[in-house]
Amino acid sequence: MDGGAIPSEMGRPFWLTRSMARVAGVNLTQAMAEGGLSADDYVGMIERCRSGGCHAACAEWLAGQADWPVAPPSFCAHVEILARLSHLQVD
Repeated sequence: MDGGAIPSEMGRPFWLTRSMARVAGVNLTQAMAEGGLSADDYVGMIERCRSGGCHAACAEWLAGQADWPVAPPSFCAHVEILARLSHLQVD
């Protein structure tokens, strides 16, 4: 990803992935810049979100989060990678 416009085919899974990462305390842009996440890994995250079939549940869960960071719910396709990335990022 080059930081340009978000391709339309990424749509909702792109935003859900970014939102889930943010709530988990992970900055995906920073993770990429620091080498913890490749562009291919990032696209893979979006693809896993797209095929996960839990968009409504994720959106509902995200809407209820007021205190961050918090681990993603067990049904999230990104539980493992966000746990790994959260340990790499120290603010």
